[in-house]
Amino acid sequence: MKKSIRAIASLAVALVAFSQQALAVVYPLPPANSRLTGENLEITIPQDSKLPLEAFAAQYQMGLSNMLEANPGVDVYLPQAGSKLIIPHQLILPDAPREGIVINSAEMRLYYYPKGTKTVVVLPIGIGELGKDTPVDWTTTVQRKKAGPTWTPTKKMHEEYAARGETLPEVFPAGPDNPMGLYALYIGRLYAIHGTNANFGIGLRVSHGCVRLRADDIKWLFDNVPVGTRVQFIDQPVKASVEPDGSRYVEIHNPLSTTEEQFKSRAPVPIKLTPAVSKILSDASVNQTIVDQAMRVRSGMPVKVNGLAEEAPVEPVVPQNADTQAPNQTLPTNAAEQNGNPAPVDQAQPAVPAGQVPPAAPADQPQPVAPADENSGS
Repeated sequence: MKKSIRAIASLAVALVAFSQQALAVVYPLPPANSRLTGENLEITIPQDSKLPLEAFAAQYQMGLSNMLEANPGVDVYLPQAGSKLIIPHQLILPDAPREGIVINSAEMRLYYYPKGTKTVVVLPIGIGELGKDTPVDWTTTVQRKKAGPTWTPTKKMHEEYAARGETLPEVFPAGPDNPMGLYALYIGRLYAIHGTNANFGIGLRVSHGCVRLRADDIKWLFDNVPVGTRVQFIDQPVKASVEPDGSRYVEIHNPLSTTEEQFKSRAPVPIKLTPAVSKILSDASVNQTIVDQAMRVRSGMPVKVNGLAEEAPVEPVVPQNADTQAPNQTLPTNAAEQNGNPAPVDQAQPAVPAGQVPPAAPADQPQPVAPADENSGS
């Protein structure tokens, strides 16, 4: 209880410190020997609510994947009035340096560590579709920023739309109807962190490789992240931590599909544990029953694994007729398609600093071209 009170108090202080900013979710940065931060919330859907799940996700700065993992079986289009929703605000920081921006594709979250503060800003993101994947295992920097970016679809995009009997403008001008939104942070040479005119895609695989954020979130980043900031891309569906009091936690997200077969299957994507996670979970104090249940549930929320068996996460009961999809899959109709606007496309794999292994280029993307500018396909 005392720990919860301290966490809430710390969060309140951090929020006050950033109160002049937009709606960014700011967490107190735990000490170096800890990675657990935040507290989960539980809300009740109002009796007269006609809102989709995206509305609640946006209100509490969550992506759809985060909400679906924490609330299995929930109706994406109309959550049941009077029912409970868990808002998964507690999390384990990624196993990565606490510097600049860290993008964890598996959990569809962006972490920003502002210099000179003991805080971390956590924002939900949309990432690349299967075959047009957002990079992983790549470290770069923010090369430049642009307010009012324009977007020029690539030749490949024009061909794809022509094959469906559709046409694309040669250039999408800056403005609210631009699929890149109102702000962009260009990273490496050919990728961008940018806004969107289709919020329904936050927490889903809907882009052509770029990282999407809601309008308020990209505006906050644009105003607060300086050019030259370090940006690291990772893919960590399983995070684990040993806390100062000896408690061991694991946070498990659904791994991203890597093949068309996995993407179309209703079976869960297999989980592979890293050596670092395995070491934490192999301790004699860990209750394997809790670990096994956490592996099955995949709630996307931290679970204490060296407690009693009755502390294990509750197995979800999903209605047999529930029309839900795995969080790592695109919903039947994404908002960009509904609006008649395509998603921004990345023209090629990014330039990689010397000594690093470049991410594999998606098979259907063209070869590297000149450095990106406001009229590139980022």
